[in-house]
Amino acid sequence: MSLRYAYNTNGAANHRLDDAIRLIADSGYHGVALTLDHHHLDPFAQDWRVEAERVAALLASLNLGSVIETGARYLLDYREKHEPTLLSPDPHGRARRVQFLQRAAEIAAILGSETVSFWAGVPKPEVDRNQARDWLDQGLAQVCEHAERVGVSVSLEPEPGMLVETVGDYETLAAFHPSLRLALDTGHCLVTQDIEPEHAIHVHASKLGTVAIEDMRRGDHTHLPFGEGDMNVPAVLGALEAIGWTGLVCVELSRESPRAHQAIPEAIAFLKNVETQLVTPAQAGVVAGERTRPEPRNPSLRWDDERMGQGG
Repeated sequence: MSLRYAYNTNGAANHRLDDAIRLIADSGYHGVALTLDHHHLDPFAQDWRVEAERVAALLASLNLGSVIETGARYLLDYREKHEPTLLSPDPHGRARRVQFLQRAAEIAAILGSETVSFWAGVPKPEVDRNQARDWLDQGLAQVCEHAERVGVSVSLEPEPGMLVETVGDYETLAAFHPSLRLALDTGHCLVTQDIEPEHAIHVHASKLGTVAIEDMRRGDHTHLPFGEGDMNVPAVLGALEAIGWTGLVCVELSRESPRAHQAIPEAIAFLKNVETQLVTPAQAGVVAGERTRPEPRNPSLRWDDERMGQGG
C-alpha cells in the first residue's frame, strides 16, 4: 500500500494559488490541503463560486485530491489573528465564524474535497469555560448540519492551547456531535503529550477525517521540516498503513513559505524514502490497538462527566 500525500498551501503563502498547486503536483503529491485565505480562493470574494469552480477544474486536470483548511490568520479580522472564533464573546463574531465554516463546506462540495478541517478557538480570559463550551456546541451544531446538507464531512482539529486541544477532548465532544470527524495533526500529540501520534491513529481510526504530519519537538508547538524534531515518522506512516488509511496525509509547514520551492519537494522525498523502508507496522514501532489514556494535561479543558451524562 502506498500512502497519498498532500501539501498545505499555508506553506506556500508567497506563491499564487495556481503556482502553488502546480508546484505541489510537479513534486509528486496526490493532493492539496487548501487553506482558504484572502489570496488563496477568498471565500468572501464576490465571485467565490466561480473561483471555486475554476480551482476544482485545475485540481481535476492535475489529478489532485483536496482537503479544505480554515486556519488563515487574518481572514476574518485584520486586527487580531484567528479571531473571531466559535468561542468569541461577540455573537456577531461567532456568527461570522459559523458562516465562514459553512462557506468552506460549500467550497469543499464544489472541489470534491475529502473534508473541511477546523478548530474550536481559544476562550477569551473573561469568558467562563462552561459558557465557551455551550457556544462551541451551538456553533458545531450549525456547521455540522450545513455540511450534511451540502454532502461534505467536517473534521475538528485539536489544537494546543485551544478549548479542544487533545484527541481526548475531541472524543468527549464528538459524543454530542456524531457526524463530527477528527482532524488529527500528529505533531500536536507531541505538544500536548496526552497520546503518542501512532497510537492516536489506531485508537481513533474509525473517526479520522484527515491527518496532518510534520516534524515537531515535544512540548513545542513549532511546525518543523522533517528531521528537525521528535516525530517518529516511520511509526506514524506505519500506523496509517496498518489501518488501511486511504485519505490524504497532509504536510503542514506553515513557516516554510519563503522556501516553499525547496520545502515542498523535500518533504515528499523524505516521506517516500521512509515509506520504502517500512516492512511491517510492528517493525515501525506500532502496537495495533494499543491505547494510551493518561489524565489530561489540563483537566479544565475537558467536558466533565456530569455533562456527558446529561447528553449535552
